[in-house]
Amino acid sequence: MNFNFLCAISAEATATLITIRSILMIIVAIAASAIIVAVLIQPSNPDGGRNVITGTNDSYYAQNKGSTKEGRLKRLIIICSIIILVLTIAFYIIEHFTTA
Repeated sequence: MNFNFLCAISAEATATLITIRSILMIIVAIAASAIIVAVLIQPSNPDGGRNVITGTNDSYYAQNKGSTKEGRLKRLIIICSIIILVLTIAFYIIEHFTTA
């Protein structure tokens, strides 16, 4: 049984979906660029693996790292990554409807 009629959309809706798809790709490119810049701005951490075994943060600075520049950069990277994930899924859903 063929269920292609369930995915049938008009030509106007297809044009709108193509425009939305283009906008999504531009936003994904901006978020990817923001991730690249944020990673390049972050300072190197020479003792990054020191507390990996114990898993403890024994300094006041380490416990309140979220309010520093490095913490904000890490939060920006996480937010941009989530944006890319959600918009990529939306892009492929729209792609499915425009090619059907």
